[in-house]
Amino acid sequence: MHNIDLSGCGTALITPFKNGAIDFDAYRTLVRRQVAGGIDFLVPLGTTAETPTLSADEKVALFKATREEAPGKILVAGAGSNSLQGTLANIELLTPCKPDAWLIVVPFYNKPSQEGIYQYYKAVSEATDIPVLMYNVPGRTGVNMDASTCIRLAKLPNIIGVKEASSRYSQISEIIRGTENEDFQVLSGNDGETLPLMATGAKGVISVASNVAPELMVALTNALTAWDIKEARRLHHLLAPLFNACFVESNPTPTKLALEILGYCSKDVRLPLVPASDKTKELMTSVIKETGIC
Repeated sequence: MHNIDLSGCGTALITPFKNGAIDFDAYRTLVRRQVAGGIDFLVPLGTTAETPTLSADEKVALFKATREEAPGKILVAGAGSNSLQGTLANIELLTPCKPDAWLIVVPFYNKPSQEGIYQYYKAVSEATDIPVLMYNVPGRTGVNMDASTCIRLAKLPNIIGVKEASSRYSQISEIIRGTENEDFQVLSGNDGETLPLMATGAKGVISVASNVAPELMVALTNALTAWDIKEARRLHHLLAPLFNACFVESNPTPTKLALEILGYCSKDVRLPLVPASDKTKELMTSVIKETGIC
């Protein structure tokens, strides 16, 4: 197992669609835009990619396209499901593509106990030589991985960190404090929490907003890494309306709309999601203009 530096800003990539199929031309353009924007690493096939709606062949094709357009960039592949067997099947599917790490979400819908969460991640980590980044997002999974479970898992050699999207600052702070002596990385899973979490020890963010504004999100994490709090505050407040707008409807619906407004791809999503409303379009158009994104 080799460790990976996930400091800075990583983008949870969207999957653009056109007439129901993946728009690979648009996808490649979006990945190249991320690279040009200085993004530190990329996360294909996460929640933002609408991965539950993708076939096995589509997952492989998307990952390969990401690698081709972002040579040398760290790629963290989403591979989690709500069963151990499903997750291991995704790992088996994508291992030949040689991702640098796996992003594995806490199993959703099942609502496992803390011991169940621990045993699940332990089994996943033992089944692969590729490092595992955990993902705690109780708003989507229905269960929270608490700090003690996360700290316990941090001691396993193949688990390198956690993407924390619980919005429970005291819990995340406890994880940061409790893993200071481990080779373990805590990442913000919510754009709007990047500043406070990095200011208190998180290494970076896996961002949705960076699909829309990669340069600005990189500038924010760079400012925090350099401890330029004045500049970080300025960028946080500039980007705050975008952070909020990206979640006025289910992710990635508003983000895809923003990218359509900017001319990069269609706002199309796959059912059970539906395209963004006219009200969201008015909001996102205003936010893009005020933020100066192009």
